[in-house]
Amino acid sequence: MIFGWFDARAARSFGSELALAFMALVPADAKMTDRKFEAKARSALTQLGRRVADFTREHRLNGYQKARLGNAFKWALKDAGYDAAYIDKLTDWLILQLQ
Repeated sequence: MIFGWFDARAARSFGSELALAFMALVPADAKMTDRKFEAKARSALTQLGRRVADFTREHRLNGYQKARLGNAFKWALKDAGYDAAYIDKLTDWLILQLQ
């Protein structure tokens, strides 16, 4: 019952999975021009947006689970070496997609 509210395993797993998918599409250490990076990032966010929409249709997330999903996504990107300001923007984008 109430303990199900705190079960965020699926959300954490999905957050890590999204970060890995983003890293595969837009590597942190890739040498690209700003224009090429923006194009790749825009394409990646479109693909990830579809995955997020599918996930939210299957899983009804509460606030705690959304936070855990965002946290898993953020820390995976941070561990991969992305810029902190960029990670914050991506995480904000993700949380807005979950609404």
